[in-house]
Amino acid sequence: MNIDKLSIIIPAYNEGKTIHLILNKIKAVQLVNGINKEVIIVNDCSTDETEQAIEDYISVNLEMDILYLKHAQNMGKGAALHTGIMNASGEYLLIQDADLEYDPEEYNDLLAPVIKGFADVVFGSRFMGGNPHRILFFWHSIGNKFLTTLSNMFTNLNLTDMETCYKLFNTKLIQSVSLEETRFGFEPEVTAKIARIKDIRIYEVGISYYGRTYKEGKKISWRDGFRAIYCILKYGLFGK
Repeated sequence: MNIDKLSIIIPAYNEGKTIHLILNKIKAVQLVNGINKEVIIVNDCSTDETEQAIEDYISVNLEMDILYLKHAQNMGKGAALHTGIMNASGEYLLIQDADLEYDPEEYNDLLAPVIKGFADVVFGSRFMGGNPHRILFFWHSIGNKFLTTLSNMFTNLNLTDMETCYKLFNTKLIQSVSLEETRFGFEPEVTAKIARIKDIRIYEVGISYYGRTYKEGKKISWRDGFRAIYCILKYGLFGK
């Protein structure tokens, strides 16, 4: 499959200290087959220096195709992703967190099943393959596996990492999906809804994971886990 442009969606909330680092990594990546990069940053009403950091970065990297969008009030990661998705112009789009937990050097790994003509959607799994994984929280890993298993029960998929950040979508396909969750419920919702699409081709590839501690800025909490369970049941049992 020929792809001219990949849209990279970055939801950002209080990532002023690291946003330039992830943008540098994205800038350095050379995509296979000369695919162009469109970077869409959605600032979800940050209260730190995120906006200044983004504007400073854009001003000295004019050669990069960067679209900067912002919310007037904090609406949540899912809402930021909705905004980014609807403004994407590439044939495919990829979700990239603004922190440094995921490595843009692996974009080509995610693109490979698409370019070969096999996939419409690709999930990057932290639980498969031989790539580096930072050792952090036991109960987080158990929680992720539990949520993935529960999600699989309702979607009839055999994913290993439903909660992964790295998800690559056919842009027109994901833009056609009505998404509701404005916070961390985005992952189970989007998984449930794409699983219902007739003849959808979903692949997984192994990725690295350089997780952060809470001191380093990790934001997800146990409350988000309960919301994920609610969303799995809501979108798996009770509606499209």
